[in-house]
Amino acid sequence: MPRLRRRPATASRTRPGVVADHRSAPVAVRPLTRRDGRWLLGLVDALADFEKLARPTSAGRKRLLADAFGRRRRFEAFLAWSGKRAVGYAIFFETYSSFRAQPTLYLEDLFVLPDLRRAGIGLALFTAVLREADRRSCGRMEWQVLDWNVNAIRFYNRIGARQLKGWLPFRIDREKFRKILRSTR
Repeated sequence: MPRLRRRPATASRTRPGVVADHRSAPVAVRPLTRRDGRWLLGLVDALADFEKLARPTSAGRKRLLADAFGRRRRFEAFLAWSGKRAVGYAIFFETYSSFRAQPTLYLEDLFVLPDLRRAGIGLALFTAVLREADRRSCGRMEWQVLDWNVNAIRFYNRIGARQLKGWLPFRIDREKFRKILRSTR
């Protein structure tokens, strides 16, 4: 794995999962809990703003919390905390590789508030997800990056991730798949 660029002298690691930075109090990364729901929703709103997308609707926000904490959890997450303020998050879930015959950990979102970037918080969140992938004996971890997010692309290149060649992402929304299902009855 390539060496990571050193943090500025004002940012140093104090213990696993904790990053000290001159712009804020030390940052701790920990799993999402039920009492963190409003913080997660606020960070998802901030990501939507960053990507210039609509924020989740009221119904979408309820589904997000139900999927995080309901009987059938659909995803897990880590939050990065600076003092009593959540400043970043990572959402992830398992998929499966039939050729590797191993689980894959899929990173859905990795987001740090813009004013706190370049302080090691993104790396701390990413490392927490990597640890979880290792703990689960995953054969790999995968994610997607928006083509205009050059800072994220540089970050992933710097840590030794590789962009997949020959694979194109596809998506079908619920309205379309229901149309297909209706036409094949």
